[in-house]
Amino acid sequence: MPDFSTVDFAAIFAIMLPFILVGFAAQMVDGALGMAFGVINNTLLVVFLGVPPALASASVHAVETFTTAASGISHIAHRNVDWRLFRRLVIPGVLGGILGAYVLSNIDGSVARPFVMAYLAAIGLYLLYRAWRGRVEPREPKIIEPLGFAGGFLDAAGGGGWGPVVTSNLLVQGAAPRTTIGTVNTSEFFLTATISATFIATLGFAAFTLQTLGILIGGLLAAPFGAVIAKRVPPRPLMGLVGTLLTVTSAYSIWAALA
Repeated sequence: MPDFSTVDFAAIFAIMLPFILVGFAAQMVDGALGMAFGVINNTLLVVFLGVPPALASASVHAVETFTTAASGISHIAHRNVDWRLFRRLVIPGVLGGILGAYVLSNIDGSVARPFVMAYLAAIGLYLLYRAWRGRVEPREPKIIEPLGFAGGFLDAAGGGGWGPVVTSNLLVQGAAPRTTIGTVNTSEFFLTATISATFIATLGFAAFTLQTLGILIGGLLAAPFGAVIAKRVPPRPLMGLVGTLLTVTSAYSIWAALA
C-alpha cells in the first residue's frame, strides 16, 4: 500500500494550477472557434518553458486525445457536425498526422514554421475582411482531402495547426461556420489519438508530466462549453472571431520564431 502521507499535495496543485487555467482557456477558445488549443499550449511549453518541440507536441496531443473526445461529444449533441465533411477529413488527416509526427521526432521541422504562420496570418486577415464586408454566404467547399492531409501533417510537425489550417480554409471556401467548427473539432479526436500513439512509439512517455495533467484537467472542464458558444453565435461575428484569433496567434508565432 503506497504511503501518501509524505506527498505534498499543496505543492503539486501549485505547480498544476497555471496549466489548469491555461488548458481551460485554450479549450474554451478551441471548442468555440475550432482552433488554438494546440497553438496556445504549444507556444506556452516551447517559448516560455523551453520544452523541446517534439516533447511539447507529444504532450499537447496526449491531452487533446481526451479534450477532443469530450468536445466532439458536445458538438454531436448540439448537432454541429456535418458527417459527410467529417468522413472526407478524417482519413487524410490521420495519414498526414502520422507522417508529421515521424518527421518531428527525427528532423527539426521548426524551419518552415514562420512561413506556415505567415500564410495563416494572411488567411486570418481575409476572414476578417469577409466578416466586415457583410453577409456570409455559405458554399460547398471543394478542396477537402488535401486540406485534411496538410492540416494533419502541420498539426503534428508544428505542435498545433489542425484547427487553424482546416477550419480557416474551409471557411474561406464558403463552408458554414457552425458546422465547420463542430466537424473539425470532432474529427480532431482521431487525429490526436493517432499522433499520440506515434509519438509514444518514437519518444516513449517522457512528455507526460504534472504540467500535462494540469492542461488535461483544465481542458476537460471547459470542453462542454465551446459547442454551446459555436451554436449560439451568428456566422458573421463567429468568422470575425476566428479571423482575429488566427491573425494574432500567427503573428505572435512569427515574432517568437524570428526573435
